Amino acid sequence: MGDEPTPSGDLGTETDGGVRTYTVRLELVDEPGELLAALEPIAENGGNLMSIHHERGNITPRGHIPVEVDLGCPPDRFDDIVAALRENGINVIQAGAERYGEEISVVLVGHLIETDLSDTLLAIENETSAAVLDLSLSAPQGTGDTSSARVRLAIDSGRSEAVFETIRSVSEEKDLTVVEPLLGGDA
Repeated sequence: MGDEPTPSGDLGTETDGGVRTYTVRLELVDEPGELLAALEPIAENGGNLMSIHHERGNITPRGHIPVEVDLGCPPDRFDDIVAALRENGINVIQAGAERYGEEISVVLVGHLIETDLSDTLLAIENETSAAVLDLSLSAPQGTGDTSSARVRLAIDSGRSEAVFETIRSVSEEKDLTVVEPLLGGDA
């Protein structure tokens, strides 16, 4: 009786705080066993798989496959599930609708390809818990010369300055220039 779905999408209330439905978007390498490796931390941390949408026809900017997983779990277990996914090397693009409350955009300029753009983006994501939503790369003189990339990131609310600090630090290490949005203007 307490496990029947309610109109709000919750699965009822229990003594452990109830069960909510969450969506987690992952980015997986197209190799055998990657999907299983991504699903194990969910089950091991008390999550119940509701649906899996494996988007094999789509490729992310890094050449990986996006996977959307709907799961049910008590709210106090959701952060542990996301942490376990990241600890297992799974790239979490988005975790729950309320996870990221802001978006920021920056432009990176320099030898992006030679300094490994994928590594740059992973460092930003991993150090800030941000998620790359969109990437546009321009290399008018070819990949060996100066290029630019507009990167749109989803970030936790109130963390924009910390994210910018990380972007500045990572960019400085790779001798890249960061063009930040003007305060008070549209990004």
